[in-house]
Amino acid sequence: KQELRALNGKDLVQRRPKYFRQLVLKGDNAAAIVVDTKQELDGLSDAQIATAAEAAKSRGKEGKYVLTLLNTTGQPALAQLKNRAVRERLYKASAGRGWGGELDTTKLIAEIVKLRADRAKLLGYPTHAAYVLEDETALTADAVNNMLNQLAPAAVANARREAADMQQLIDEQAKANATPAFQLQAWDWDFYAEQVRAKRYAYDDAQVRPYFELNRVLVDGVLFAAQELYGLKFKERKDLPVYQQDVRVFEVTDRDGSQLGLFLFDPYARSNKRGGAWMNSFVEQSRLFGNKPVVTNTLNIPKPPAGQPTLLTWDEVTTTFHEFGHAIHGLFSSVQYPQFSGTNVPRDFVEYPSQYNEMWATEPRVLANYAKHHQTGAPMPKALMDKVLAAQKFNQGYATTEYLAAAILDQRYHQLPPGKTPAAGDIAAFEADALKSAGVDFAPVPPRYRSTYFLHIFSSPIGYSAGYYAYIWSEVLARDTEHWFKTHGGLKRENGDLLRSKVLSKGFSADALTIFKDFYGTAPQIGPLLEARGLTGGTEGSAN
Repeated sequence: KQELRALNGKDLVQRRPKYFRQLVLKGDNAAAIVVDTKQELDGLSDAQIATAAEAAKSRGKEGKYVLTLLNTTGQPALAQLKNRAVRERLYKASAGRGWGGELDTTKLIAEIVKLRADRAKLLGYPTHAAYVLEDETALTADAVNNMLNQLAPAAVANARREAADMQQLIDEQAKANATPAFQLQAWDWDFYAEQVRAKRYAYDDAQVRPYFELNRVLVDGVLFAAQELYGLKFKERKDLPVYQQDVRVFEVTDRDGSQLGLFLFDPYARSNKRGGAWMNSFVEQSRLFGNKPVVTNTLNIPKPPAGQPTLLTWDEVTTTFHEFGHAIHGLFSSVQYPQFSGTNVPRDFVEYPSQYNEMWATEPRVLANYAKHHQTGAPMPKALMDKVLAAQKFNQGYATTEYLAAAILDQRYHQLPPGKTPAAGDIAAFEADALKSAGVDFAPVPPRYRSTYFLHIFSSPIGYSAGYYAYIWSEVLARDTEHWFKTHGGLKRENGDLLRSKVLSKGFSADALTIFKDFYGTAPQIGPLLEARGLTGGTEGSAN
């Protein structure tokens, strides 16, 4: 206890992540690349080029262009830049952040990992991962390792097939243009993936938007599915005060006619609103206090001019269904204490109801009810929808592999016991060995985050440390549930009632894995996720 007090007294566990975050931010800014001519930016839009020119001007480099960096290894401009040399510079600047020099972060990483391991021992745990995972759905590091190790071979195998398709395109273009061929590298992936995507799935947002008018998506899609599945009714209440004029309020009535709660919908972007999409609970359900839930879904859809319809992209449609999955989790909560209500569940469980709810966006009866042309009312052509759905599986080998590589790195660091953590000079070798031993060291597909700028796990006292796997763990649960519905008759009241009683009403009133097993009948299985992502050739099995 004295050692733990001394450790906390020095506040090292708190301060080191803060320093890491500050140093990474400086590194992001310093790693931006300077481009001399507009011609080198061929492929970028006029707006992107203007932004690069303004960034250069703000740095005292007027007449040049600066490409700034996001925190991820991959950078958006890599998909557009035609100049391969510029792509290479941009990628290497991104992947090379934090390795040496004044903005080196390896010393902080070594200190943070060591301090976490030492603290875990003082608290009675063998490793930091054991300390963190005790309260998660996975429960143990072995369960997380088992899931990641099963997914990795299928993901990498698919990434290699995707790479072969792009290499074929590179070779064909070199032959046609009488130019030297080259081997696909990490800085080439996004550029050629976009070309393969365009060739196979020739559609754009302008074709699909007319069939996804916002009110139809919400009322005839999202709320319709909840009505059919759970027996709910939604009555818009324009007499209730709202915090912004575009916010809509719906009174939610339960299947027995009683009032369940209120659902607020805040769809449009505005200058004083942070980006992204999320769900909040303004009032959390609690039998102790007699509180009924009041929940909101917040999106950031551009608001059209007055009198014009709000037409959505397919991503915005699925986001609307996704966020309502969180809302329904809050609305169905039936627990004693607000601390365990609704979405107050482990990180690797909280995205499960929302990811699962996305399935209703493509359920035939729901899709037919909302995917109609906003002017003519004509249904969306099946051939167009088929392209949209097929495109969702494209490049999933890459997307899954880059994510898994980062999740595996996180676990490798935090499953180390005291005395076994790497020194600053060993971080690069440790990272390389971790990726190689896990079979995800495929050079064209680097980790989404390399160690030196992995903010999720190193920028706060706990954050996502030992928990970055949570995104895909939740998706495993969601795809299992989707598979269960498809094999039990789909959109039926009895199915919805079972999910509600076994999962959605429970909050965190019981162990999350027990809740899932009570509904699904077994431990999570990775097969449905592999199928949903188009990752054929992997090994199916349990995630636990």
